[in-house]
Amino acid sequence: MSGNVADSAVSPTTPAQTIPADLSGQMLELDEDDDLEVFSKDTTNTDGGSFNASIQTSPGSMINQYKFDEEEEEEDPGAKDLFITVDNPESHITTIETFITYRVVTKTTRSEFDSSEYEVRRRYQDFLWLRGRLEEAHPTLIVHPLPEKFVMKGMVERFNDDFIETRRRALHRFLNRIAEHPILSCNEDLKVFLSAQAWELASHKKQGPGFLSRMGETVRAVAASVRGVKNRPEEFNSIQDYVESFSQKMTSLDRITQRIVKEEREYLEEMKEYAPTYTLWSGSEEELAEPLKGVANCLDRCFQETEGQVRQLSDCLAPTLHEYVLSTDTLKAVLRRRDNMQAELEAKNEALAAKRADRDALKEEIDKLEDRVEWANNALKGDWSRWQRSMRSDLKDAFVSTAQKNVDYYEKCLSVWESFLVSMRADVGGVDQQAGGDS
Repeated sequence: MSGNVADSAVSPTTPAQTIPADLSGQMLELDEDDDLEVFSKDTTNTDGGSFNASIQTSPGSMINQYKFDEEEEEEDPGAKDLFITVDNPESHITTIETFITYRVVTKTTRSEFDSSEYEVRRRYQDFLWLRGRLEEAHPTLIVHPLPEKFVMKGMVERFNDDFIETRRRALHRFLNRIAEHPILSCNEDLKVFLSAQAWELASHKKQGPGFLSRMGETVRAVAASVRGVKNRPEEFNSIQDYVESFSQKMTSLDRITQRIVKEEREYLEEMKEYAPTYTLWSGSEEELAEPLKGVANCLDRCFQETEGQVRQLSDCLAPTLHEYVLSTDTLKAVLRRRDNMQAELEAKNEALAAKRADRDALKEEIDKLEDRVEWANNALKGDWSRWQRSMRSDLKDAFVSTAQKNVDYYEKCLSVWESFLVSMRADVGGVDQQAGGDS
C-alpha cells in the first residue's frame, strides 16, 4: 500500500455529505481492450444527463406524502466545486483492437486546476487504473465500485445499446461519488485523469509503483492475513457482521430482481404480438369487429405502459441493487486491509516482547505502525458513516420510485380497461334500446 496514510485519514466526526444475478444465462468475461468488440462502430449516445434514481411523483400521491422518520443531513449546493459528466460513448476500431471511449467533461472552480473546464476521452481500463490508484493511496477509504466486465452470453447483440448506456451511467456515478468525497476528490491521480490528454495519461501511468514494490506490498499483506488479527476492536467486528449480513440480503435481492427483469422483457416481447392478433381477428369477425379492435387498442396502450415499468426496473432498481452488491465486496476488501495493518503491528509487538530484534529500531517502527493503524481506523470509521448514509438514501430513492412507478402503471392500465368496459356497456345499451324500439 502506497501513499501518505495521514492524508487518507478522516475524522470519525467528519460530517457526511448526502450523495445524491440469478442471471440465468452464462456469464461472459470480456477483456479490457475488446470488451465491446461485438458492438457496431456507429454506436453513440449523446445523453449527458446524470443517473437519477428518483422520478417525479404526483402531488396527491400517497408515496409523495410519505415522510421518513430519519432526518437526512442536507448538503450545501454552493459547496460543490467539481462537476463531472460522462457521456457520448464512441466505438473505436483499429487493426488490432476494438474498444469504447467515453467523453469526460469536468467543470471546476478549484485553484489546483489550470483551467475551469476540461474535456477528455477515457476507456474502461482508464477508470480501472484510477480506482486502483485511489485504493493504493487511501487503503481504508471506501472507493465507489466500477461496473463489472461481465455480460450475459446471448444478450450482447440484442441489448448492446442498453449495455453501453448502463455502463455509461455507472462510470458517471463512479466519478461523481469520488468528486463528492472530501479526501478522494483531492487525489492527484484524479486530477490527471480528468485533465490530461491521452498521451499524458499514458506517461503518468508509467510513473506508478514498480512491480517489485507492488509485490512487496502483496507479500506483506498475505503474511498479515495468514497471521490474522488477535484483538480487533469490537466496532470493526460489528461492521464486519453488518457487511456479511447486508451482502447476503443484497445478493438475494439482486438475483431476484435480475430474474424479474428478464421475465418482464420476455413478457413484453410476447405482448408485442398480442394486439396485432386481435386486430387481425377483427377483420374476419364483422359482428365482433369493434370489441376486438377495442381490446387491441387496450393491449397496445398497456404494452406502452409495461415498457415504462420494465425500464424503471432495469434502469433504476436493478443497477442500484447490483451496485451495492459490488459495494459489499469493496467493504470486505477495506476491512481486510485494515486488519492487515493491525496484524503487522501485532507481529512487531510480539517481536519486541520476545526481544528478537534491536529494541530501539523496533520500537520506532512500532510507533509508526501505531500511528498508521490509528489513521486507518479513523479513516474507515468516518467513511463507514458516509457510506451508510449514502446507501440508505440511494436504496430509499430506488424503492420509492419503483413503488410509485408500479402505482402509476397499474392505475393507467386499470383506467384503460375501465374505459373499454364503459364503451362496451354503452354500445350494448344502445343496441338493447334499438331492439326494444323495433319490437
